[in-house]
Amino acid sequence: MPAADLVLTGARIRTLDPDRPTARAVALRDGTIAAVGEADDVRDWRGSGTEVIDLHGAHLVPGLVDSHSHPVWGLDMATGADLSAVTDLAGLRAALARAERVEGWVIGYGLDHNAFEGRPVHHDLVADVLDGTPAFLRLYDGHSALATPAALAAAGVTGPRTFAQRAEVVCDASGRPTGHLVEHAAMDLVAAVAPRPAPAERRARLLELLSAMAATGLTGAHVMDGGDLDLVESVARETVLPVRLRFAPWCMPGADADVLGELIELQGRGGRHWLVGGVKFFMDGTVEGGTAWLEHADCHGQGTAAFWPDPRAYAEAVRTLHAAGVRTATHAIGDAAVRHVLDTVASLGPGGRGAHRIEHIETVPDELLPRFAELGVVASLQPPHTGYTRDDGSDEWSRRLGGERAARAWRLRDLRDAGATVALGSDWPIAHYDVRAVLATARRPKGAAAHRPGLTGLQALEGCTRHAALAAGESAVAGRVAPGCRADLTALTVDPVTAPADELASAPVALTVTGGHVVHRSG
Repeated sequence: MPAADLVLTGARIRTLDPDRPTARAVALRDGTIAAVGEADDVRDWRGSGTEVIDLHGAHLVPGLVDSHSHPVWGLDMATGADLSAVTDLAGLRAALARAERVEGWVIGYGLDHNAFEGRPVHHDLVADVLDGTPAFLRLYDGHSALATPAALAAAGVTGPRTFAQRAEVVCDASGRPTGHLVEHAAMDLVAAVAPRPAPAERRARLLELLSAMAATGLTGAHVMDGGDLDLVESVARETVLPVRLRFAPWCMPGADADVLGELIELQGRGGRHWLVGGVKFFMDGTVEGGTAWLEHADCHGQGTAAFWPDPRAYAEAVRTLHAAGVRTATHAIGDAAVRHVLDTVASLGPGGRGAHRIEHIETVPDELLPRFAELGVVASLQPPHTGYTRDDGSDEWSRRLGGERAARAWRLRDLRDAGATVALGSDWPIAHYDVRAVLATARRPKGAAAHRPGLTGLQALEGCTRHAALAAGESAVAGRVAPGCRADLTALTVDPVTAPADELASAPVALTVTGGHVVHRSG
């Protein structure tokens, strides 16, 4: 074997490779795993230019992957005042009163629906503390926002609007906007005129963010949007991206043959540590926003419509992309949305197996669970989202769904037990990107899902490694520590399979290697 670029030794390696489950050392060359073996093999792998790192007993696993994240689009989403710690209306008012003004605006993000204490989202609840300052506050779900009268005026929003997708400028009985903007098309009206980070700031923040992600052990992310590909391409030409990014640009309602053709043409665009590989759809919105597509209306009488006004058009778009060899991921939170996506994949025939996935799956009835395995549809879930609910059912998510549907919350273990591939992620900036928290919460779900058994330690690890690779169609080159696989590796000071979940959530990360490059090293 030619000399390795990097050798990691002194490790306790959990390979997830059935041909060799454990090892003590690994050799990397040209961004690929060249050899896996024992301590005695190291001397045969070394050359004059080989770097050797002794991990001193750290636990090495395949590189951890966030299967649903928004690290580029999220640069704009997570801008301004961080409101994620706000728990009630008094706290929100206090936070806005002291918030920094950005070009004369107050911009905020991460606001929990529960902070409104059951009241309808309305600018009248906060306008007086802002004293006429335009404000644009994104709620944590990324599908809704609150805009003040001055912000609405800046955007020319004076009443209801009609959109090609299920979106709404919420208005009162007199037609006056309440400031509650539901879904992307409505939010974009104000986002288009609100201050946005300058290109240089976005560039610096991207590298800072990816480095911070790598420090938690992340080596890759499935990016569920088109991001800013020109920015990513520019940064990747000049430096090593600490996290490998795989983009799935959006396909929105109204997409015609030309739009689908452009999405097909985008596939394969990429460079070092980034690639366009897939397309993202939305079948519904969120439970809290009243836009999850449910088989029966929620407790506010909402949720009976799909994000695509004509769900058949969604199915036809999926079939077109599938015929062109494009993988798809579909946001589907409600039971009706999940069922429609499964039916769409079923219509593709046997060729649809393993090529399509569903994101979120927050509530789903028993009869749909086995269909994931039967159809080869990947279930992509984000365990940290359970933290936005409460085990007593007093949160907005649970109250909207009612007891029976809330009892079906985030069925991670049920899906695994039914034979599904279950990929795990954070959905940053909706939840924090720390992959250790993803693993820990998958094992011990919170809130409405706390009464359900979580994944085992091994199942959780597989959700961020082997099953993440299956979700991306990359199982031949990722998800295992084996010769020929990518040199993406994570070393933790505890065993992620056997360590208690709370210990894992804060375990130091000894080393993160992406594409053979050391992108994080403790000490």
